[in-house]
Amino acid sequence: MTSAHSDSIDLLIDLIQRESITPHDGACQSLIAKRLECLGFSIEHIDCAEVNNLWARHGSASPLLVFAGHTDVVPVGDALDWTYPPFSAQIADGHLYGRGAADMKSGVAAMVTAMERYVRQSQTHQGSVALLLTSDEEGPAINGTAKVVETLCQRNETIDYCVLGEPTSSTVLGDVIRNGRRGSLGARMYVNGKQGHVAYPTLAKNPVHHALPALAELCAIEWDQGDDYFPPTTLQISNVHAGTGAVNVIPGKLIIDFNLRYSPALSVEQIKTRVYELCNQHSLDTHIEWTDSAQPFLTKAGYLTDTVQKAIKTHTGQSAVLDTGGGTSDGRFIAPTGAQLVEFGPINASIHQVDEHVRLQDVDTLSQIYETIINQLL
Repeated sequence: MTSAHSDSIDLLIDLIQRESITPHDGACQSLIAKRLECLGFSIEHIDCAEVNNLWARHGSASPLLVFAGHTDVVPVGDALDWTYPPFSAQIADGHLYGRGAADMKSGVAAMVTAMERYVRQSQTHQGSVALLLTSDEEGPAINGTAKVVETLCQRNETIDYCVLGEPTSSTVLGDVIRNGRRGSLGARMYVNGKQGHVAYPTLAKNPVHHALPALAELCAIEWDQGDDYFPPTTLQISNVHAGTGAVNVIPGKLIIDFNLRYSPALSVEQIKTRVYELCNQHSLDTHIEWTDSAQPFLTKAGYLTDTVQKAIKTHTGQSAVLDTGGGTSDGRFIAPTGAQLVEFGPINASIHQVDEHVRLQDVDTLSQIYETIINQLL
């Protein structure tokens, strides 16, 4: 029976209907591997612990162009809040609804069908095209893309260009390309005091009272001015906890979680030094646990960014801007290898939300853009 939809939409429907909440893949990668293997791609399943990772490559020469993404999705929350069941891939009013529709199974489907068309037309193409997929992007991101990149580096398999299919578009398809990301440094600060009765404050030491001036100063720090590529570094306090729950007990300890999104203008050590100096200035008895989850990276305007912008202009008429905002991505594991890397995908307005969706036409257009990129780079 002939489908009423394009190959990209049919694949997207199949992928969304496979429930794949991190770290599970829902056999999405097996489905894709079978399709690509039929076209002569070499297939490797580089699994680690519960995580599924796929490396599929066509060709052995340089340059190597990699399309990268993830098949895992975030939890749906209460499924009853959704207009349509979150894994039904329901189509309505020109949109496809489902968890992962925008983040990022539409990008994956568009990549796969673009590569399929290219290889069918160019079996003896120059260079190589490859696909890197993981089911560990929305979670800890320990056993996913990082492990695949480690394997590639061990055998001197060098990535020249990489396109991540993350949903970067803001208002319309093609308005934004990410050519870098800020670093992410998390911290859990323990401030020690002395527990006591609220009626006898001289016999206790309230860590909340002692820490408040320091926290106000911490939030007011102007870390840097940003630059031509990155916005200024920001700090946000996300959690504050103290006390036993009783209203008549002065807490003995305060715990504060905060995160910095920082540009290459700062190093992790510079940030830590500034925080420690502030704590010392306020005579706080502290212990800080740091989590350096992402280093900043940047692909400056050049051949790859020009190629992607021209492909977008050809198929959408949009003049895509280069941007380094947003959260972290798996690009942080690939960029340090020396690869030129950009992220480009569908509109991100509904990602991680109830009724996540993608415009049907955008999926087909995205696949055409990806195919044009392949043709230009190889």
